Amino acid sequence: MVRVMHAEHGFSDLFLKYLVARGMRSQADLVDQLFNSSEKRLARILLLMAEFGQPGEPESLIPKITQETLAEMIGTTRSRVSFFMNRFRQHGFIDYNGRIRVHKSLLNIILHDQPSERNTVSAPLLDTPLARAKSRPKRAARRRSGQN
Repeated sequence: MVRVMHAEHGFSDLFLKYLVARGMRSQADLVDQLFNSSEKRLARILLLMAEFGQPGEPESLIPKITQETLAEMIGTTRSRVSFFMNRFRQHGFIDYNGRIRVHKSLLNIILHDQPSERNTVSAPLLDTPLARAKSRPKRAARRRSGQN
């Protein structure tokens, strides 16, 4: 391989581009896994498979893939993938009947940080002044009753 890379400069350029792109993709996947929800990771995988963001026209119909495989790719369960896929379908982000057709509107979940929260409950911020004020009477009542 070293001999070919020294002899064939075109090949070595192509190989280095591939290695850099693969390293960048690995870093992006790690950041995605650490900081994004399962729903966003699924949306990102579907968009990558449909080649949105690539030069040219995106292929909206992605190759046949099982929910189990998608679950392994994003690090969650098949039932969560099924839940998110149904939600994406209800919101018109995808058509899903055996094969998945991805619509450009799915980009809104990734780009604009707008998760489809119709069926989810978002947790309140714990360190807001309102949350602290609400928790004070409960703490005082526990102290009076001897609980801690």
